[in-house]
Amino acid sequence: MVQRSKLRDALEEEIVNGVFGGVSLDEQELARRYGTSRTPIREALMQLSAAGLVEMRPRRGAVAVVPDAQRLMEMFEVAAEMEGMAARLAARRWTDGDRRDLLAAHADCRAKAEAGDADAYYYENEIFHEAIAAASHSGFLQEQLTALRRRLKPYRRLQLRTHNRIGASYAEHGAILAAIFERDAEEAERLVREHVLVQGDRFADLVASLEDLPAAATRKA
Repeated sequence: MVQRSKLRDALEEEIVNGVFGGVSLDEQELARRYGTSRTPIREALMQLSAAGLVEMRPRRGAVAVVPDAQRLMEMFEVAAEMEGMAARLAARRWTDGDRRDLLAAHADCRAKAEAGDADAYYYENEIFHEAIAAASHSGFLQEQLTALRRRLKPYRRLQLRTHNRIGASYAEHGAILAAIFERDAEEAERLVREHVLVQGDRFADLVASLEDLPAAATRKA
């Protein structure tokens, strides 16, 4: 049976890839597709609803919803500004405890980057960005970033699969940490904004990756 986290990720990828675009998502049919029961399917749909990839509609049930390229670009622009703000505040406010957490998250990213595992790196990358947000000591900003990251999760994960992106991302983390620890708020904000914003060739690569997701997403574990 598919593990619940893997089930959610597999369903998420197929939605993003347009497999279920605009159609009702039948729990029983999905349970057969993924070789599981309806309960984990229902839980996955609720999680994807919170992430904005599924809408619960009267008389139609769960329906897959995928943003167009313009909407996706707008979401990344907002995320870049908010993550940049978190870095700026973190550079001003970090404590010894924050420094330890940031360095630990950076070390975990290095291990996954060296292994070349894009999906594993994605999750460590999220912890790294969460550590920056925590160092901002702004609870409200952390809440808003958590919600936005939930919306962008599948796309941030996919763009890490593009050529050489993991290595580049890890190197950017190092520069970001240096600016934060030097308490250079403006530089930290600029570096994080550029790190998060997907534009130009990176955006083209992301859009292309949406059309070429691995078929393995539907395999039973």
